[in-house]
Amino acid sequence: METESAPQTRRRGGRGARERILRAAAKLFYEEGIHATGIARLVETAEVSTRTFYQHFPTKAALVEEYLRSYDARLALRIDQHVTREDLTPKEQLLALFGIVAEAAPGSSGAVSTRGCPLHNAAVEAAESMPDVRKLVQQNKQGITQLLIDISTRAGAADPERLGRHLAVLVAGATALSTSLDSPCPRHDALEAARVLIDNALPEDQPAG
Repeated sequence: METESAPQTRRRGGRGARERILRAAAKLFYEEGIHATGIARLVETAEVSTRTFYQHFPTKAALVEEYLRSYDARLALRIDQHVTREDLTPKEQLLALFGIVAEAAPGSSGAVSTRGCPLHNAAVEAAESMPDVRKLVQQNKQGITQLLIDISTRAGAADPERLGRHLAVLVAGATALSTSLDSPCPRHDALEAARVLIDNALPEDQPAG
């Protein structure tokens, strides 16, 4: 009696292959880890051949860097849309950033994801083996810190650099603790803590805009 052979994994090249590889990387790197995700797993999930993969990304490190750049660009867009809006006061802008932190994004299974910041995760995993990744992460974190300092300056903080740095620590600590505890609670705690820090650092009357 003939038996039905196992279905072959579908392979698709051509148009859209690069985007599928990046989508696969975003899912697998975040949910399973960078080092745990091999090329075979990536090409299987992206439904491309190994040859097609290397046509778009000469090394796995190149894919990791592009994955992080894409995430950084999406984060910058989200900040533009929700934080640095002209209709918000500087104080409201600071709190809006923590509102983003408090929003726990759902994972691929629909459950709440507490895997933390992709950039922080990449720094932990690839700091020694991928120096360019470390530079990308440092640039992002320095950029967030400077953004908080700039907004704190506009808000009239007596020591805007100190407030900005403290808020940056709160952002990073909230996402890291959320990952460690596998709970979104630290993200919400950070929003409450940010309110206290900001209220203590800013004058009572806030200028509009």
